[in-house]
Amino acid sequence: MQFNYDQLEIPVGSQLLIHDVDWETFNQWLDETMDTRRLPRISYSQGRVEFMVPGAEHEDDRSIIGDLVKVLLEEMDIEFRALASKTLRSSKAKKAVEADECFYIQHETEVRGKKKIHLDFDSPPDLAIEIDITSRTHFDNYEKLGVPELWRFDGKELTILILENGSYLESQISRQFPKLPIKQIIPEYLEKSKQDGRNKTMKAFRQWLAENLS
Repeated sequence: MQFNYDQLEIPVGSQLLIHDVDWETFNQWLDETMDTRRLPRISYSQGRVEFMVPGAEHEDDRSIIGDLVKVLLEEMDIEFRALASKTLRSSKAKKAVEADECFYIQHETEVRGKKKIHLDFDSPPDLAIEIDITSRTHFDNYEKLGVPELWRFDGKELTILILENGSYLESQISRQFPKLPIKQIIPEYLEKSKQDGRNKTMKAFRQWLAENLS
């Protein structure tokens, strides 16, 4: 089977599934399009390739939540590397997925300055974020790729999933930020941004962190 990426036409907010694609074909196509491909986003599992084009609401939420995490890490003076929708893949696991946002935190020094990151050789991101409004979160992919913490936002509620013994368990507390009420503050300030705007919200969030980080 041969992919012809330029011929794909997928409506915004929709998915396209292609079945019976072997890993070698998919991996070769990924290598060939890595530097030129933008949208749609992709995932691969058990011979199935999914292409997804996110809608405006999805992208707005992704951007603001990612910015909130960056502000949080900056205010905590923690070095990080944000890779947005970096393709996470492993030939060993034969899995690939593009998170909406992902962050290297504890393992930031391992990938600092690296132009290419491949999970056959590098650690997975410490935190991945999925906005599950127009797409479906691929928990199995993240589990097999070994991502320690996954956040899923469904438009209203933030779910925190922690990897334990190869499977995700829902948690009330973030492993990355155990002293903060992440499940409450992220949706709260996301909603605030829709009323007050992005810059005013980030300033308010920095102020809240200054008062609550100790």
